[in-house]
Amino acid sequence: MKPWKREQFENILKVFQEGQICVEYNGEIIASSCSLIIDSNKYSETSSWHELTGNGFINNHESDGDTLYGMEIMVDPEYRNMKLARRMYDWRKRFAVTKNLKRIAAGGRVPNYCKHQKKMTVYEYVEAVTDKKIFDPVLTTQLANGFSLIKVLPDYLPNDKESCGYATYLEWTNFQYRTDKERISSRYVRVAAVQYQMRTRKDFDEFASHCEYFVDVASDYRSDFVMFPEMLTMQLLSFMPTERPEQSARRLSEFTSRYIEFFNHLAIKYNINIIGGSHLNVENDSLYNVAYLFRRDGTIGKQYKIQITPHEKKWWGVKGGNKIEVFDTDCGKIAIAICYDVQFPELVRIAAVKGAQILFVPYNTDERRGYLRVRYCAQARAIENQMYVAITGCVGNLPKVENLDIHFSQSAIFTPSDVEFSREGIATEATPNTETIIYQDLDLRLLKRNREYGTVQPWNDIRNDLYEVIQKHNESIVPTQHQNGNAKVEKQISIINQ
Repeated sequence: MKPWKREQFENILKVFQEGQICVEYNGEIIASSCSLIIDSNKYSETSSWHELTGNGFINNHESDGDTLYGMEIMVDPEYRNMKLARRMYDWRKRFAVTKNLKRIAAGGRVPNYCKHQKKMTVYEYVEAVTDKKIFDPVLTTQLANGFSLIKVLPDYLPNDKESCGYATYLEWTNFQYRTDKERISSRYVRVAAVQYQMRTRKDFDEFASHCEYFVDVASDYRSDFVMFPEMLTMQLLSFMPTERPEQSARRLSEFTSRYIEFFNHLAIKYNINIIGGSHLNVENDSLYNVAYLFRRDGTIGKQYKIQITPHEKKWWGVKGGNKIEVFDTDCGKIAIAICYDVQFPELVRIAAVKGAQILFVPYNTDERRGYLRVRYCAQARAIENQMYVAITGCVGNLPKVENLDIHFSQSAIFTPSDVEFSREGIATEATPNTETIIYQDLDLRLLKRNREYGTVQPWNDIRNDLYEVIQKHNESIVPTQHQNGNAKVEKQISIINQ
């Protein structure tokens, strides 16, 4: 088909800039989405593309309309199968919710129909695609992104020879639409946790392939986050020469750049935020246990394990970090507490004061009693801070890795314990000691409701007149609010320079 004219793009940006998006890579546009807002009452379901888009110039855009019309999505063939279309469809949905529009409508081409035209009618073709008997690059993608097929349109784009002029009319309904134009935004976040089996590996590529499988699964379930367990990369020692434990642990730094590059690539490719377990790394000649956050926008965060267990000190010489981080993400603020750290309530309280709503706890425990220490403390942190806490660990054995040879895990996602949440305060949990993945939708709005109207309110009722949590570091003061009795008082994290 003929490409769009420069004049069309210039006019589209002039008329309705906020409705247009693109994906840029190395200075080149590799995908784009164009749309406009229309009043659906002024058009019939059989209106052509030219009618609905003002011949591609969108001069018929109406800011007070009720429907976002998707006029085009384009992806460069070299960059397909990276879920770019899904990301743009998801952006359209968020935009429609933000603008309080009733629906998204789209006329979709059926470019593979020309291959089947002699054997079936367009209606039979569309039905076959809907039943997944035939793949169509446009219709299949639209159906997979939550659009409902309404009808077949004749003469939608007469010059579209691949589609023989036909198209499908599809709609996505905004169930948060309010007639009073009240802006409603979804606060659901889908969290996945991988209960990962440790096993002997022949090389890094085999390790990477198995990790990518779980990221792919979590992405297919449309998760916003996926978390791997603590010390995930220790299985790389299974194919390295046997050395003293402290020497072996330091050799893991040889894989740091590959590990970071690999998981950063996965986060972008699968459009998901990844907590990549934790990895032992040497920095300034000291060994640290570090959890990395790989955001789906390509940025990376780091959380050093602060509280080091006696075994980590004895066997590997691990040093502790000195700062609890809170990370901004596209789904709100989160924090990471690595295993032993969750057993220290002060650390998580500081994270909650800084705004964290979800706490991720990658852990690694050898037997049930050690696991239960992590579990019980994680549930306590969820209750006392009125936040969500997700935990996950390793299962299986590593015969050639000293001090990490056996594992016990039962991954879970915990909630505050109150009427807004599940009875046991457990959103979901895995079968113990099996390799699997769990996932759950978490409603962030319920946390605010629980803090304001909960049966008990440990977040608001803390006695700041009697005690406080003091964090020693060189950061600027972080403000927050607590409620003491009926009067709200301004609270700060006290700063004392070391």
